[in-house]
Amino acid sequence: MASLVAALLVILMLNGLEPAMSQPYPNYHADFVDIDQAKNEPKWWQTGAFYQIYPRSFKDSNGDGIGDLNGIADRLPYLKELGITATWLSPIFTSPMADFGYDIANFTEIAPIFGSMSDFENLLKIAKQLNIKIILDFVPNHSSDECEWFKRSAARDPEYKDFYVWHPGKMVNGVHQPPSNWVSVFHGSAWQWHEGRKEYYLHQFVKKQPDLNYRNPKVREAMKNVLRFWLAKGVAGFRIDAVPHVFEIAPDAAGQYRDEPRNNGNNDPDDYGYLQHIYTVDQPETINLVYEWRAVLDEFKDGDERILLAETYSPIDIVMQYYGNATAEGAQLPFNFRLISDISNNSNAESYEWTILQWLQHMPKGRTANWVLGNHDQPRVGSRLGTDRIDMLNMLTTTLPGASVTYQGEELGMTNVWISWKDTVDPSACNTNPNVYEHYSRDPERTPFQWSDDIDAGFSNASKTWLPIGPSYKLINLEKERKEPLSHFNIFKQLMQLRKETKTLQVGETEVKAVNRNVLGVKRFRQHDFTYVTLLNIFDGTETVNLKDSFADLTTDMEVVLVTDKSQRKAGDFINSENLQLLPKESLILRSTSTYYTYYSNGEHRQLPIEGVYLLVAQVVLYLSYRRVLTLNSVC
Repeated sequence: MASLVAALLVILMLNGLEPAMSQPYPNYHADFVDIDQAKNEPKWWQTGAFYQIYPRSFKDSNGDGIGDLNGIADRLPYLKELGITATWLSPIFTSPMADFGYDIANFTEIAPIFGSMSDFENLLKIAKQLNIKIILDFVPNHSSDECEWFKRSAARDPEYKDFYVWHPGKMVNGVHQPPSNWVSVFHGSAWQWHEGRKEYYLHQFVKKQPDLNYRNPKVREAMKNVLRFWLAKGVAGFRIDAVPHVFEIAPDAAGQYRDEPRNNGNNDPDDYGYLQHIYTVDQPETINLVYEWRAVLDEFKDGDERILLAETYSPIDIVMQYYGNATAEGAQLPFNFRLISDISNNSNAESYEWTILQWLQHMPKGRTANWVLGNHDQPRVGSRLGTDRIDMLNMLTTTLPGASVTYQGEELGMTNVWISWKDTVDPSACNTNPNVYEHYSRDPERTPFQWSDDIDAGFSNASKTWLPIGPSYKLINLEKERKEPLSHFNIFKQLMQLRKETKTLQVGETEVKAVNRNVLGVKRFRQHDFTYVTLLNIFDGTETVNLKDSFADLTTDMEVVLVTDKSQRKAGDFINSENLQLLPKESLILRSTSTYYTYYSNGEHRQLPIEGVYLLVAQVVLYLSYRRVLTLNSVC
């Protein structure tokens, strides 16, 4: 009787195994690929969730209406709750605040408005306890005109005389004129006359931000020492500000700077877009300078690797050089702004596919991708691409390979706040006029973080905050969203957790395809593991898709892992991948219902579903048991 039962079980297993396999049954001597053959563990930053804090607007601890270091330290547990790996702080250094910290008077001092050095050291201590890394903003292109270096340079101190870019200019009809037609990013001439030195100095940004002269080796070494100072304090790395601007073309044999050519589509000579900036950005020396900075970071061998994140909106072939070359390492993560610069409200799935693949296909082998949706210089995602796309875009950046970068408040769905001309403080806008300032202002995306529906959105208890609180804070705030299962906050938190727990999303292979013009799909897959598919229905129509037409090796049944409030489905539901209907603006993350082991049989490379492995092992065990019973019976 026992033998009959065993035989029946073998027959049932064989019948159950056959449909589960898409290839001939392997022989028992197939060499299964070692499950530990998976890729090496990624470094901490390669799948990191980076979070930008704009300190003035994060949390005010002393009631002056301006965020500070103690406010950040107090709210670091929030970043831990979110699942953040590292936070980059916009400048916190001594500054007259002409450009809100990007005009630095002392590169190794904390601005009193943000706190003290002991406050910063306490912040580092708390961050270490929470396993959150701190990244500082490194602003190499310029200093403040109140920096001691500039004062000494203006006074022709022999040590600092050539620390900045100086030029006597031209004399036209007895009147001093700038050396060239170069225009500032912030409007008007990029040259400013200095009465004390009787020369012009270059400022590619506001006039209180004189450009440092990187053709002077002493400047390069001084700025390397700035890096060393903060690395010794224990920071995990730096975000490098405005990298393409650090070098400008050298003067010609006569000591003159060449004019930049016109952009015919712009008729405002004071506007930055008036010229083609072929002599003031993306000079070849810039790349090598980044390599020099990376070498400084590599001097610090203690603990985890220190990293550089480079801000550049340059053409992609130039951006890719920032990674490094065959002989030198560069920035681990040159910021990828393609989802900001190339995607608009009207972009379809084909545009998304092209934009994503532009980076992945140009990226040098062995490097790490990153995906940036917003920052303190760009309109917020919800205002730029629609509040009903916030969750789907967070889904996209979290499930694409590499690191993701989030600007504070985007995880809540904060949007731009209208700021009147009277309340405008951004120099980019203040240098214009009431009729056009809104086009240049970055204040709308810099308003205070919305912690709760209390006074000042829980950001401060001041009678007036440095920028107005967004009027939406009663509806969009952390305290409220914590209670709502499908809030932006909770979806973001689930996404961080999913990536942290899922090896396929960390190191798996990637396929990105427009399933149709309106639906984007991202497939992540890995040997011996589940396959994941992220789907975004970008527009307002209902779409029916067959995923197998776009992606190979998908199971027919797939499990829903994560949804947004645009979906009627819930996590744990199963869908048919051959006939899937997506509601308007619906986005989903799906998981295959089986994993696959790779094996070799008769010289062929094949895949075996994990269910097949279990059944195969059970069959062999039963077969051996049956043989043993027969042997025992024959002995008896």
